[in-house]
Amino acid sequence: MHYGICNLSIVPIRIEPTDKSEMVSQLLFGEHFKILEIRKKWSKIRVAFDNYEGWVDNKQFEVIHEEDYSNIENCNTVLAAEIIDFATDEKQNFSTIPIGSSFPFYNNQNLKISTTNYHYDGQVFNKKLPKESIVEIAFKFLNTPYLWGGKTPFGIDCSGLTQMVYKLCGYKLLRDASQQATQGEVLSFIEESEPGDLAFFDNNEGIITHVGIIMNDNYIIHAHGKVRIDRIDHSGIFNIDTQRHTHKLRVIKKII
Repeated sequence: MHYGICNLSIVPIRIEPTDKSEMVSQLLFGEHFKILEIRKKWSKIRVAFDNYEGWVDNKQFEVIHEEDYSNIENCNTVLAAEIIDFATDEKQNFSTIPIGSSFPFYNNQNLKISTTNYHYDGQVFNKKLPKESIVEIAFKFLNTPYLWGGKTPFGIDCSGLTQMVYKLCGYKLLRDASQQATQGEVLSFIEESEPGDLAFFDNNEGIITHVGIIMNDNYIIHAHGKVRIDRIDHSGIFNIDTQRHTHKLRVIKKII
């Protein structure tokens, strides 16, 4: 088995080993992974955080030793808390750092990616936050444009939003909406839900294709065109701008 770590700000994970292939997720700075298959230009990986699999360009990550991978797994999780910031290496080269990036071996504003040491003086998340913080953190992504496979304030999809918000608060969600729907406890009614619970929505074939974060007073924050706030009722999401329902409610889940 081989191992790797992302040493760039935002790297696409694709469904096939070609630049023309669909982007299904992203690696952020500092995320580590197992390498399942190596080809001349591409590697198939499994992300440590959520076990998500896909292909990344061999030029867009660094190979690390198994010992480094294990040490990262065992060290405290520290994540970038600034919407966008930068880190500098020993040669004063800048690296762009989006919110949610990982900082392995973080200590006193210093961290290490493979053999390179970096300095980062921005705010970080390094502990579990209360459930009440979930909606507050979600507001950081408000008006982010929708991007299939995206996980950052420069473009995000519905399940990328929920996964990143929960991650910043110290909790693990799987990557896709259909996967996230397998987690947590089912709630029977909207009235039972609390801010921070997740609402899932299905298509005409009954496949879960959308997820959002429930707020107070029957509002929901979700990624649809952009990260936006709409109404939610027993039928689904009611778009405030178009005055019509856009998503059919399937289930509400209490994750924490």
